[in-house]
Amino acid sequence: MTELPLAGRPSLRARLVRHVLLPLALTWLLGTALTVAVAYYFAQKAFDRALLDDAYALASRVRAQPQGLALELSSREMSTVLFDQSESIYFVVRRGDGTVLAGHPGLQAPLPRSPAYIRFSETVYEGRPLRSVVVIQDEPDDFVVTVGQTTRSRKALLRDVLLYSVVPQLLLLGLLAFWLRRIIGQELRPLSDLQHSVEQRDARDLRPLSVSASSRDIAQLGAAINALLARLDHSLQAQREFSGNVAHELRTPLAGIRALAEYGLARSEPAVWREQLQRIGVSEARASRLVEQLLALALADEADTGVRNEVVALDELVRETVLRYLPRADAAGVDLGVQGLDQPLRVIGNDALIEGLLGNLLDNALRHARPPSGQPGTVTVELAREPGGVRLSVFDNGPGLDAQERRHLLQRGVRGLHAQRLGEGAGLGLAIVGKFAEVMGASFELRDAPGGHGLHASVLLRAAP
Repeated sequence: MTELPLAGRPSLRARLVRHVLLPLALTWLLGTALTVAVAYYFAQKAFDRALLDDAYALASRVRAQPQGLALELSSREMSTVLFDQSESIYFVVRRGDGTVLAGHPGLQAPLPRSPAYIRFSETVYEGRPLRSVVVIQDEPDDFVVTVGQTTRSRKALLRDVLLYSVVPQLLLLGLLAFWLRRIIGQELRPLSDLQHSVEQRDARDLRPLSVSASSRDIAQLGAAINALLARLDHSLQAQREFSGNVAHELRTPLAGIRALAEYGLARSEPAVWREQLQRIGVSEARASRLVEQLLALALADEADTGVRNEVVALDELVRETVLRYLPRADAAGVDLGVQGLDQPLRVIGNDALIEGLLGNLLDNALRHARPPSGQPGTVTVELAREPGGVRLSVFDNGPGLDAQERRHLLQRGVRGLHAQRLGEGAGLGLAIVGKFAEVMGASFELRDAPGGHGLHASVLLRAAP
């Protein structure tokens, strides 16, 4: 099906006016026709009543004489009884045997059907259409009175009723059409202004539109467009931030890898080559992990508008994640344990985001669980039900962080002093944890581990009903 071009489509204002006026015009037309029909019907009844009165007036002047029935009306009385200013009136009085007593012998009309004594009908006399009435009387003897009247006044009345009913209605309908077109145009002007604002807006300008709405519908449309612009702006900011993070964070490891390669190529000893290749491998692993964290952070930014939170079996998810980190903990000589898995725990969240934040917390804890005293490192994952939900905690016995450093470390790209001394991390892990928690409606917190040694990182998740 071929769509009409924009120029060939009617405007919204024209469509609204048409959809309002067409049913209204039809309704008014039917109402006017009904009004005219009722008015004409009762006017006919009034004319017929006057015609019947004339017939009875003639019947009342029929007298019984010795020679038979007679109509006792002089010519002057006859003109008085049958006077009409605008119509011609004809009559005939016939005896019961059909002979004419008085009047116009050529006037004929259908007789009433028994047992009725009166009948109205349409007839023609001398080429003129008449409205006639026939009255049968049986006193003082049987006779029939027929009176006919021309219909010019009736037709004129119908014409006047139509004129004075339809013409004002048409004028009112025209005025209503003009008023509707004008008022609908005023109501739709904010929509035209909104269209003009969108057309004039630069593609890079994602600021909210100014909407002067005169109705709730246009206000909702403007709010929906502004919400879309806000989501687009958020997405573009996330892309720009991701690009900036990649450019900033990968510059150092890539430069280090290049320096190691150049140094190795400048030497001819195989032992130096092997050492440099090992360092390149370590640097590449750190760069790969950095890329994964940057991608996770970008995913968290995008998840603000698209994540779907649902019921998650937290105890099972924690058990599976901790099992995956056990080989790494054994290789690093860290004692990794978990508490609180003895009861099912259900929370509102997202499997991937919970797994991501727990993975980052375990990664940070395993790298930093190196107490200054030289004791073995320990990392403990704990689940605890609280009045506000379920708390997922990760404890380590590393050097810990002071309050100022904990506050700064929650910002992107800010590395802790100990991480700088260890030469590891880009300061993104905890930022990712905070962002994932925010997306799921959870709260993230850093504080000293019990006993004052190490770090306690926890996320309070909403408990499922």
